[in-house]
Amino acid sequence: MHLKSFVVLSIMCLLVFNSGIAQDLSSEKPDKEKKEKVKMNVFKVNLTSLALNNFSFQYERMLSKSVSASLGVRFMPLGKPPLQSTLKSIADGDSAIERIVNDASIGNFALTPELRFYVGRKGYGRGFYVAPFYRYAKFKLNSLPLEYDGNAGKKIVNLSGDITANTGGLLFGAQWFLGKSITLDWWILGAHYGKSNGTFTGIPSTPFTQTEQADIKQEIEDIDLPAGKITAVVTSNSAKAIIDGPWAGLRGGITFGIRF
Repeated sequence: MHLKSFVVLSIMCLLVFNSGIAQDLSSEKPDKEKKEKVKMNVFKVNLTSLALNNFSFQYERMLSKSVSASLGVRFMPLGKPPLQSTLKSIADGDSAIERIVNDASIGNFALTPELRFYVGRKGYGRGFYVAPFYRYAKFKLNSLPLEYDGNAGKKIVNLSGDITANTGGLLFGAQWFLGKSITLDWWILGAHYGKSNGTFTGIPSTPFTQTEQADIKQEIEDIDLPAGKITAVVTSNSAKAIIDGPWAGLRGGITFGIRF
C-alpha cells in the first residue's frame, strides 16, 4: 500500500471512529440531562399536626426510582394540653380529670427514620408507597396532680417525669407532585408497636406519714394503664410511679413539601 493511500485510509477511519463517538455522546446526552432534571430531595411540613401544637418535619431523599429514605422530626413544646375544652367535655364533671387538664403540662419529641418503596411506574417520589419505619419518642409530663388522703383531709402531690418509647411499624401512603416543586404527601395509615419505660416523681411540701405513704402507693397502683405495669415506690420524701411495658400508636396526616 502506498503511503498516500495509507494516510487517506487512516484519516477516513479516524473520522468514522470520531463520528461514532459523537453519535454515542449525543444519544447519551438527553438521558443525562433527564437525570439531572429529576429532583431527588423533598423537605416537608406536616400541617395536620399543627392543630395539636405539634411541629412535624420530614426530609426525603430518593435513592433510586422506586426507593427513598426519610427522616422525620416532631416536637411539641412543654405546655398546656391542646384541645382543653374538648378534654373537659369528655371529663363530664370528673374533678380529677379536670384538675389534670388544668394543671398538667405536656411535651414530646420524636425521631422517625423510614425506608419507602414506591410501587407505581412513575417513581422518584410519586405514587403509592409502603414504608417500614422505626420511631424513638420521648413524652414529658409535669405537674400531674395525684390526690391522696392526708391527716387533715385530701391532699395533692404533683408528679413530673417522662416516658421513652422505641417502636417499629409500617406506613401506607401516597405522594403527588403539584407543579414542578410542590408535593402533597398523604400518610394514609401507619401503625407501630414496641416497648416503653418511664418514671414520674413527686416531692411533698412536708414529709409523708406512714399512713400517707400507704395511701399514695395504693393510688399509684390503682392507675389503670391500657397495657404494661406500673410500680409505686414511696418514701417519706418522695413518691415514684415507674412505668414499664408495651407501647403502640398510629400515624396519619397530610404534608406539603418542596422538591429540590
